[in-house]
Amino acid sequence: MAQYKVGFLVGSLATASINRKLAKALVKLAPPSLALTEIPIRDLPLYSQDYDADFPPVAKTFKAALSACDALLFVTPEYNRSIPGGLKNALDWGTRPYGQNGFTGKPTAVIGTSPGAIGTALSQRDLRAVLTFCAAPMMQQPEAYLQFKEGLINDEGEVSVDGTRQFLATFMRAFEAFIGKTLG
Repeated sequence: MAQYKVGFLVGSLATASINRKLAKALVKLAPPSLALTEIPIRDLPLYSQDYDADFPPVAKTFKAALSACDALLFVTPEYNRSIPGGLKNALDWGTRPYGQNGFTGKPTAVIGTSPGAIGTALSQRDLRAVLTFCAAPMMQQPEAYLQFKEGLINDEGEVSVDGTRQFLATFMRAFEAFIGKTLG
């Protein structure tokens, strides 16, 4: 069976983020053919074109991590009805300098959780628009907008609701199939 290296980016910078819990759950529920590794974004400075001639070490590490992946999974909250600033900053770093887009051709999937009833629908909409511009093929179905309730996912990534656990496992199997078709 093919082994795909999947980098995942958590859009929240908070250590105790509910989206970090979701990411841990997705790692546990992923098919064995997906090797998931977090690509940290926390320490990236704010992007400026001034860095294009000489990226700081943390940005070089970030770009190298993107390059090492076959596919990318975005696990993101919604801040003010859009993409969190830290994640948008990482997207900017990943596409610079001009002509060195680290997202081009990489199969992607987007998922997120929020206490609100619509989950992260608007953040995902905006993230999909950016990823389209970045030439990153996106899995369209199933969509995944989780409303987070206390106890749904613990700090170790264990999901307490059977239906949610099954849905997340289905999401990851669909992502596996999408990667295979896209890279096939």
